[in-house]
Amino acid sequence: MARPDKAATVAELKDNFSESAAAVLTEYRGLTVAQLQELRRTLGENATYAVAKNTLAAIAAKEAGIEGVEDSFTGPTAIAFISGDVAATTKGLRDFAKANPFLAIKGGVMDGKFLDANTVLKLADLESREVLLAKMAGALKGNLAKAAGTLAAPLSKSARLLGALQGAAEANPALIGGAGSAPAAEATNDDAATGDVTAADAATEAADAAE
Repeated sequence: MARPDKAATVAELKDNFSESAAAVLTEYRGLTVAQLQELRRTLGENATYAVAKNTLAAIAAKEAGIEGVEDSFTGPTAIAFISGDVAATTKGLRDFAKANPFLAIKGGVMDGKFLDANTVLKLADLESREVLLAKMAGALKGNLAKAAGTLAAPLSKSARLLGALQGAAEANPALIGGAGSAPAAEATNDDAATGDVTAADAATEAADAAE
């Protein structure tokens, strides 16, 4: 490969390492062209899967600030640069490797750090972004419903109290100030006292009814 072409390849790989959500290093020795095409279809738009020259990939990783990945660049290497759901993509790679033992996961890179093969496989056990969002939405919905119920409870209690007071007032208009049938000038002190007691009793009964 000519020097300008090598420089361009290194620059492209460096950008892929830096801009991807994650990258998975694999060894594909023994896989047929048809199987590689099937793997690319499996990954879909979540990742690009391409064969990489070890020396150039190692240089690109170093320029991207990734350490500890050098030992993984041995044998035929192909890298899956993940741009979509990391969990879904690593799960696809893991399942494909189970069905096609010639594909071996050698390690990976995420957030600029090297991950060994076991850690990459653990990423495959994580729930996908869609599942996590669905759970988050469900939890949020539940909390909103709980909050609405908490706010509605005292309002409902107050409504029942007001309704009971209204019913008591309709049954005895004297409970409402100034609504009695006798003129205020003719009412005696005893009558006023009796009215106050009756109003207090009615309010208490209304509160009990609201409960």
